[in-house]
Amino acid sequence: MAVKQRVNNEIRVREVRVIGVEGEQLGVLPTREAIAKATELGYDLVEVAPTSQPPVCRIMDYGKFKYEQNKKLHAMKQHQKTTHVKEIKLRPHTDKHDLDFKIRHVREFLQASDKVKVTMMFRGREMAYLDAGKMTLSKVIEAVNDIGIIEQQPRLEGRNMILILSPKPQTA
Repeated sequence: MAVKQRVNNEIRVREVRVIGVEGEQLGVLPTREAIAKATELGYDLVEVAPTSQPPVCRIMDYGKFKYEQNKKLHAMKQHQKTTHVKEIKLRPHTDKHDLDFKIRHVREFLQASDKVKVTMMFRGREMAYLDAGKMTLSKVIEAVNDIGIIEQQPRLEGRNMILILSPKPQTA
């Protein structure tokens, strides 16, 4: 997030380098004098570079400055694309039509720029057929390899085999 700037009487140094309203250099002034000058013009004295020697302060309308910063931050958040992880659950002996239906959903999620977690669930004695689960997952991988890449290879976690797919990066 944005760093909190010190304003007017919060500035606790003896001298500051002052920049005017129009961006002109006013030179190094005692802090009290700089605050008085800003108040006289109807503005605030805002510390913009506290680490430099002496600290750089600018005469500006602090309320307007904060408003503009919040507006920019909001605009940046609006244009940011959040990726979600969608999950599809399968069984080792999922029928062809059901598998095609699930693959279609995986493709839709990848085209919407979401990651997909494909979970192969094994129940009871199905743990003896891990190779059947791997074959089903390989069919899923083969069906979506044109729009997705494998982020995490299939691995066994307890009674589930998990595969994570992510969309291919866009080439513009």
